[in-house]
Amino acid sequence: MPRIFINGHPVEAEKGQTVLQAALAHGFFIPYFCWHPALSVSGNCRICAVEVEGEDLDIACNMPVREGMRVLTDSEAVQAWRKRMMQFITLNHPVDCGICDKAGECTLQDYHYEYNGEPSVSREPKVHATKFFRLSARVLIDNERCILCSRCVRFTHEVSRSRALGIQNRADSSLVRASEDGRFEDDPYSDNVIDLCPVGALFSPSLLYRHRVWYLQATPSVCPGCARGCTVRIWHRRPDWALHALDGRQNEAIARVTPRENPAVNGPWICNKGRDLARIFERPRATQAMLKGEPVALGTAVDAARRLLEGARRPVALVSNWGSNEELEAFQRALGGRVRAFVKEDFSPAPGEPVEDDLLIRADKNPNTAAARALFGDAPPAFEDGTDLLLVWGEGLDFSRLPTRVPIICLNAYLQPENGHADVFLPVSVQTERAGHYTNFQGVVSAFEPCFAKRDSVAHAESLFAALASPPGPSP
Repeated sequence: MPRIFINGHPVEAEKGQTVLQAALAHGFFIPYFCWHPALSVSGNCRICAVEVEGEDLDIACNMPVREGMRVLTDSEAVQAWRKRMMQFITLNHPVDCGICDKAGECTLQDYHYEYNGEPSVSREPKVHATKFFRLSARVLIDNERCILCSRCVRFTHEVSRSRALGIQNRADSSLVRASEDGRFEDDPYSDNVIDLCPVGALFSPSLLYRHRVWYLQATPSVCPGCARGCTVRIWHRRPDWALHALDGRQNEAIARVTPRENPAVNGPWICNKGRDLARIFERPRATQAMLKGEPVALGTAVDAARRLLEGARRPVALVSNWGSNEELEAFQRALGGRVRAFVKEDFSPAPGEPVEDDLLIRADKNPNTAAARALFGDAPPAFEDGTDLLLVWGEGLDFSRLPTRVPIICLNAYLQPENGHADVFLPVSVQTERAGHYTNFQGVVSAFEPCFAKRDSVAHAESLFAALASPPGPSP
């Protein structure tokens, strides 16, 4: 391994690393805009230049390490270079930080404060460009803010492979634009360019002017949209910034979803379905326990379900593959010896949804099929003669395909017509209201944490299964 010196400190670099990679790996920060560890090197922002003793300044992102080189990352020459580059990059950039959605997590804003901090030396009018230009239904661009780092372009060429973005024209007239054949509209990973953008040039119209980053907090979670189980961050309003006079529902709403980098699962990316988890989690909720469609207290419904289980001789359970590892194990402990369990499919691909690709998207649109089948097998649901009780956990089941005149205990989190047809309906919590783990199709286990508190009228399935197997007592 090459041995180099960074600011006088010896560093053992990896063979094939650049100076930028070696410096970042050993705690020496070098600013950058266009470089990204998962993209090719373009070297067009020039802010990462460093000084090599005895040589000129050059960009660290494209400088291979070599034995004995001595690198200075903060010399007077480097500081002067960064200041000049920041003056150039901000030459035509609008000073609209007060209304920009990127404020608070904008790299350009941070670097201006750190490396320049002075008004523009130019007295010429700024060059104006298109604002709020629609690249697709999901992504807008403000070309005045764009610093032409080309990250978004390289992403569509190298990662999503739609080759849907490019830069047209030159110099002050350069603009990022989508191809006219609509490939960017159909790119299932298009929203990643919003995260990649180091400034506020790319943004989602659904989030525009709705949230400030300092009002939000990120909870680690797992996308349940397919068997990949991408790790994500679910952003929601911080408790200390809770709304009181305005719409209180915003305190329990998902503001946005971003990737949580995980080399073993999804790397730094997620698909657009993962961005839209609010559409899954914020559907109308079932919060009322029922007996044959009539509202009852949760404890009353639990007692009724317990009596049905105690009296059944050949009960069958259809287990949800959206249940967490903890919930599945709780079911196995509490009821595995009492019921014959089958894993059912809660979700199948929706019309128009990408079914599978070679990047992240899997054909199985459920997060925990692997763990469910490990416990309960992969045999399709079957109902033998004499089946005298059905326990249906989760969504996606057509009740008309179940045996007739057999009592049904139904556990679900969302409002569905089938809920009222069950003999006993028990409302359960959703993923954003509990902690747990999913096991993806490769056997990788990922954790999720609760974002919001569950209602008192809703039970956690894990405690509910234990209550159903226990003698009569307090409800969960």
